[in-house]
Amino acid sequence: MLLNPQYIADHNQLRSDLHRSKLSYWANEVEKAEFVIQKLIDFQIAIPSWALGTGGTRFGRFSGGGEPRSLEEKIDDVGLLHALNRSSGAISLHIPWDIPRDVAAIRQQAGSHGLAFDAVNSNTFQDQPDQRLSYKFGSLQHVDKAVRQQAIDHNIEVIRHGEALGSQALTVWLSDGSCFPGQLNFRKAFERTLESLHEIYAALPPDSDTARWKMFVEYKAFEPNFYSMTVGDWGSSFLYASKLGPKAYTLVDLGHHLPNANIEQIVAILLQEGKLGGFHFNDSKYGDDDLTAGSIKPYQLFLIFNELVDGMDAHGMNHATDLGWMIDASHNVKDPLEDLLQSVEAIQIAYAQALLVDRVALEEAREANDVVQAQELLQDVFRSDVRPLVAEARRRAGGALDPLALFRQLNVRDSLIRERGAKTVATGL
Repeated sequence: MLLNPQYIADHNQLRSDLHRSKLSYWANEVEKAEFVIQKLIDFQIAIPSWALGTGGTRFGRFSGGGEPRSLEEKIDDVGLLHALNRSSGAISLHIPWDIPRDVAAIRQQAGSHGLAFDAVNSNTFQDQPDQRLSYKFGSLQHVDKAVRQQAIDHNIEVIRHGEALGSQALTVWLSDGSCFPGQLNFRKAFERTLESLHEIYAALPPDSDTARWKMFVEYKAFEPNFYSMTVGDWGSSFLYASKLGPKAYTLVDLGHHLPNANIEQIVAILLQEGKLGGFHFNDSKYGDDDLTAGSIKPYQLFLIFNELVDGMDAHGMNHATDLGWMIDASHNVKDPLEDLLQSVEAIQIAYAQALLVDRVALEEAREANDVVQAQELLQDVFRSDVRPLVAEARRRAGGALDPLALFRQLNVRDSLIRERGAKTVATGL
């Protein structure tokens, strides 16, 4: 579905007076307002191709209808999101779910929506219909060299697809691990996985004037294996990335931690060591729930961005381009596109709040061991309503002041159902 730009113009016109009223405080009283608005305009969050359809639970999946049936339709859906919020300017593909049949046509279609291709993702956590060997007992860690080679070859194939599309990163997430004590030799599993990753790392394209490829090593505390995960925490991922070389980094998925883990501290240490590669944004109540970003723990999301902004500035990094920013969510009962609009906004709000922290005053409070003042400085910013700044950034970039309201006003989901059908199922999971 293509969005007529006039719809956005009319939507913004109707809301212009109220928006200017809300924005006036920021424009007149806050010195950093223009700085924050420009940072928000530059900041883009990639949409994963697998998040455009309805997710599911262990017991069922309930389609909302009008789901994208092909890579082309997925690109159109991300293009629609980007037209609405002007902050979803990239799509992340999962191979083999999203192998392009015509690379040139796919690149042209993405370009027509203003979209780039973010990290490409491999899949060794499930068996494909035409797969010769099974990953039931692991992939890159498997005791059988032939299984490990199959997984290595798949990852290298994913790199080649990404190279053709203009991507510059490979994300490797492994479900490898064990379900019961005694099942796995931990040391051998680690070494076999490292050996396999070395072969994949060696296949990364060489640096050029326009591209510098990265490998992101993702970790997960549990699931699908509940006794051990071979890349089970940030420490193991950091070890792999450090041993692999300068193009390898740790990728942090917010839901891939044990309950109450101090993710902001993890982020700070990885940044300090130069090994933070990027993020998968979601939220969690109990485990890897893959809920809408900011829906459960918005203060944690702000604290994470507080460390990100502080650490990236300390290292002279570009906020928009030096880390990978992507959503990884599962929409079991929501409209996937509405959920993604909510997640993008929550991420922008946390980022804007972090940009407003008085770093000088915060450091002075820390040096004076003034715990109360340090807390007040952070919570005062967190309690500030920065939504007018986020909306103004969208407006200036050509998006809607309220993307979700316009999505509903236009009955986008009904239009997609009429176009694609009520019983469609998105390709992938």
